[in-house]
Amino acid sequence: MTYDIHVIGGGLAGSEAAWQLAEAGLKVRLSEMRGGADTTPAHHGGDLAELVCSNSFRSDDATSNAVGLLHQEMRALGSIIMAKGDTHAVPAGSALAVDRDGFSGGVTAALAAHRNITIVRERIDALPDGPAIIATGPLTAPSLAGGIGEATGAEALAFFDAIAPIVHRESIDMDVAWFQSRWNKGTGKDYINCPMDKEQYYAFHQALLDGEKTEFREWEKDTPYFDGCMPVEVMAERGVETLRFGPMKGVGLDDPRTGRWPYAVVQLRQDNAAGTLWNIVGFQTKLKYAEQIRIFRTIPGLEKAEFARLGGLHRNTFIRSPELLDATLRLKSRPNLRFAGQITGCEGYIESAAIGLLAGRFAAAELTGKAIAPPPVETALGALLGHITGLAEAETYQPMNVNFGLFPPIPGRTKKADRKRMYTDRAREALPGWLNSLPPGPPPVPQPVPFVPEDSSPAQPVDA
Repeated sequence: MTYDIHVIGGGLAGSEAAWQLAEAGLKVRLSEMRGGADTTPAHHGGDLAELVCSNSFRSDDATSNAVGLLHQEMRALGSIIMAKGDTHAVPAGSALAVDRDGFSGGVTAALAAHRNITIVRERIDALPDGPAIIATGPLTAPSLAGGIGEATGAEALAFFDAIAPIVHRESIDMDVAWFQSRWNKGTGKDYINCPMDKEQYYAFHQALLDGEKTEFREWEKDTPYFDGCMPVEVMAERGVETLRFGPMKGVGLDDPRTGRWPYAVVQLRQDNAAGTLWNIVGFQTKLKYAEQIRIFRTIPGLEKAEFARLGGLHRNTFIRSPELLDATLRLKSRPNLRFAGQITGCEGYIESAAIGLLAGRFAAAELTGKAIAPPPVETALGALLGHITGLAEAETYQPMNVNFGLFPPIPGRTKKADRKRMYTDRAREALPGWLNSLPPGPPPVPQPVPFVPEDSSPAQPVDA
């Protein structure tokens, strides 16, 4: 087959990059090893853009949240990930959560139907000599990872990423649990809440500490965790109150049986459009399967829980991007190669897709002789890209979600709530000029009705 560019990896970053390239008129070979003879320790199927850790794209609030702002900017650039995310959204308060199967199936169908994309189910073991985007993600096959190591001249860094369990809705005792979002954000019924009193919480905390965990292999023992996807039992090891002020915070949730906030609460978030599967929020885990069932069934309301999927653990790898990549994501030692997604050290589904989008746009411009500048650092896209490609400290580089700390600071002293809006207002002013400088690409994705935060209510915690 004849193609202009090779995209290796069919996760969110690779899928987005392929879409952007194809919509620019370039022929794309998209290689994905899943669906053929190979798979990974974390994936379950062969669809492109499969979601593993969570079904949430996090906040969709573009007025005071960096993630929501990134959503908005990606929609303006015709993101296939955002388009299918919006199509397959499920209730999640002010967050954007999606039906996993519907979302991944929608992305797969769109790419398979595109006249400029050829999807090939194959494992790539060596870096190509022609133009390519490497978007193999945190579970890159060992043979290709070795080639990347040789090309970069530096060892890849690694960390553990854990997967949360999913529960069948019909097995949850709703005489104990109830529907409510913290501070009644969204419809007020977007989460199922399982309450704990003080005695139950302390017993649960001890069970997490005592539970039998997955044993590490020798090469895994010194691998650090990423704080944004910390296993629940590792959080428990940090102190008895850590969970109660993290994913098990009871603040803002009124137990209908008592009319009071519980001492602690376990929240579940809808995981599919039918509402039959619910993800235990923040409960990524490396407990052994039998221990997960035993311990999680001590949660009030989950005594008879049936699990559609238990938690798991896998190793992630990423390159030292601030040292190795240029401002348009090209590998400095081999400029025919661009990197995109989690392998660059960005963290999160949306961040991975955003870097895939930029890699696709940069490559399309270069291949058609229309070089473009990186997005302004005042935008969410520009701030994230800048962190990855040079603003972060290379020696201590760790995975990072998009956040306002990556943006140029707002001058002067302002209130925190006002400062967030100043960041997003400034970004929206900076983006149009850059958009107008771009060669043609996919049409914008319609923006949803803006989420308007209630200033009188405390901020809703970010879900892991």
